[in-house]
Amino acid sequence: MKRILLFILPILIIVTIFFIAFGILQVRSEERKLTDELHRKAQAVAESVGFYARYVFITGDMNEANRLVNIFQKRERLQGCALYNTDGQILAVTKRITDWNQTDTSHLKTIIADKTPRDSLRKFQEYSFYTYILPIVDDDGKSFGLVEVIYDTSYIFSGLTELWKRISIALITLLSLIILIMLAVQRRIFVIPVLQLTEWFRLFQKDQTNVPHPVKGGELGQLAAEVEQIALNLRIARKAASDKASARIQKDEHWTESRLRDLIQAKLKESALLVVSNREPYMNVLDEQTGVSQCIRPAGGVVTAIDPILRACGGTWIAHGAGNVDKKFVNSKNKIGVPPDDNRYILKRVWLTKDEEQGYYYGFSNEGLWPLCHITYVRPVFRESDWQMYRQVNQKFADAVIEELPSKNPFVFIQDYHFTLLARLIKEKRPDVTIAMFWHIPWPNPEVFAICPYYEQILDGMLSCDLIGFHVQNHCNNFLDTANRLLESRIDTEKFTIVRSGKTTYVKPFPISIDGYMETQQTTDKNRNQIERIRKEFNLEDKIVGIGVERIDYTKGIKERILAIDRFLEKYPQYKNKFVFIQLAAPSRTHIKSYHDLMAEIDELVEKTNWKHSDGSWKPIIYLERHFSPEEIKPYYELSDFCIVSSLHDGMNLVAKEYAACKADLNGVLLLSSFTGAIRELTGSIHINPYSIEEFADTIKSAIEMPAEEKRKRMKEMRNIIKENNVYKWAANIITELTSLRKP
Repeated sequence: MKRILLFILPILIIVTIFFIAFGILQVRSEERKLTDELHRKAQAVAESVGFYARYVFITGDMNEANRLVNIFQKRERLQGCALYNTDGQILAVTKRITDWNQTDTSHLKTIIADKTPRDSLRKFQEYSFYTYILPIVDDDGKSFGLVEVIYDTSYIFSGLTELWKRISIALITLLSLIILIMLAVQRRIFVIPVLQLTEWFRLFQKDQTNVPHPVKGGELGQLAAEVEQIALNLRIARKAASDKASARIQKDEHWTESRLRDLIQAKLKESALLVVSNREPYMNVLDEQTGVSQCIRPAGGVVTAIDPILRACGGTWIAHGAGNVDKKFVNSKNKIGVPPDDNRYILKRVWLTKDEEQGYYYGFSNEGLWPLCHITYVRPVFRESDWQMYRQVNQKFADAVIEELPSKNPFVFIQDYHFTLLARLIKEKRPDVTIAMFWHIPWPNPEVFAICPYYEQILDGMLSCDLIGFHVQNHCNNFLDTANRLLESRIDTEKFTIVRSGKTTYVKPFPISIDGYMETQQTTDKNRNQIERIRKEFNLEDKIVGIGVERIDYTKGIKERILAIDRFLEKYPQYKNKFVFIQLAAPSRTHIKSYHDLMAEIDELVEKTNWKHSDGSWKPIIYLERHFSPEEIKPYYELSDFCIVSSLHDGMNLVAKEYAACKADLNGVLLLSSFTGAIRELTGSIHINPYSIEEFADTIKSAIEMPAEEKRKRMKEMRNIIKENNVYKWAANIITELTSLRKP
């Protein structure tokens, strides 16, 4: 629109200036014409009256004088007439202007003396009048008096105003015609071709590379022809890459990033992959102390699992832009290439208001669904206002997804409980989309899930997916049972499908894992220096070191862990001054009161335990409360002798797998809660019940005193499992399952 205005505006300005100049000349010419005409009329009338006025002046007959001036009482535009004696005093005046004697008469003596007629424009009351004054003299040049003829000039100004109106209407009409003609020309020769080309580029971006370009001839046509050649080359290259990828898949044994990339090229071919999650994989935040912005990776299993997949295959990740300076780093489409130093895929950020974030994320998702799905005896809270915000945000994300969908064979991979309504909203506009959803947290039994007042809408939304994945089979069973009990649907327990309203949804377990990057990273001099620095900073030489890594959440069992350490030192005081436990705790959901209270409670427990058992400079628990990057966590894993994962209820739990992946020397023990999904895979771990503090304390002692050979055997077994069942295999299983459901 700005370009069109810049094109039209100079023409409009030139035409307007011309019309204004023409109007001024026209009005001035008309004004002179009307004034001259009025002067001639006034002169003729004055001379006519002057012939009779001489008789009146000679005889002094006032009756005749009054009769003479009042004969103009009904004349159009002529207001009246006045007779003056040689002293400038009024002898007679037309009745309707009887107040005329109040006007200034100082100029009359000059006219009498000069014996020369004079005309002028004069203001009387709020009106403007034209007057013509004629001296009456005899043949010898002796003055008898004056005759003044008075005209109303309002018709002249009315005529000039009407003329300006006609000129203005003509100008507006002409400008409107110019604008319409220019817009029509502009649209025909520029706008329509550009819109056609833009639509073609949009289809090209969405992988419709075989559509011929619509612009023929001209510079735009040449540009489109060049892009069309690129599209042809791209189709050929993709076909060749897909064939080669299929061949390579058969040769590889273990799942790696390159093998996953080959699988995606072979399976998805030209289809686009879109991932949707609440948490973004990279955040741009401003350090309030230094004033410098930095890009960080948020903590959490979703980011840990999904980022390596999109690094491998590319695609688009759509997420909430939560960083305080995120908006400064996106383009006009709210997109940015990530990772920052090695762009592998596109991150599209969706912006939420404070009210939306409070209701959808902190409210319904984390005060409602999160405690509902975790059996930790924290009561879920469901508010109608939160539910409405949740629906509103799901619609906002649906609009963002639909905007990015290609015209054919799109795949959408939805993450977690924040978007239970998203699949249905997408399918309403694009029923051809193949959608998978992965539920990263446990799924409760039907009795528990029925607590949610909106369970029917949630289940109905989720069952618009073609595939729903959970960590373990038990969660799948709970979901199937929930749909069977709470909805009108048909369950097939052999195929693990749910049929509702003619739509089939597959429900399958996909045990999530890690990418193994911690294992494959070489221990560089920098890493060794970091380990040594940590040892010296916390005085860890000759100490038995334990590690815990979590977000601060009531489901993670951090309080129970501290109580177990307290009890361990009470029962086995011989480990005082020989034992240190490091807890890395990332603050989370601090706007929710229960989380804020939990942080204070953990601080108090740590302080109480350290005060109770500390001896000199030694304290048993080192509590570090901040966000840690994966690179910062790795040295803590490597130097620790054991790791505690004491979740009260969890999905898979990737910390357990990260710890095992880091222990290349096989010198470590994993204490793993029986209430995690990972317990079914990592059989080399020591099982703990975080609710049994006595048993927990004894298990810590058993882990410390475990023979070295037993440690190595268990750790080697777990590392082999992680190597075999890594995140690439997890993604490959989901993509293989998803592409098998592809619609014709």
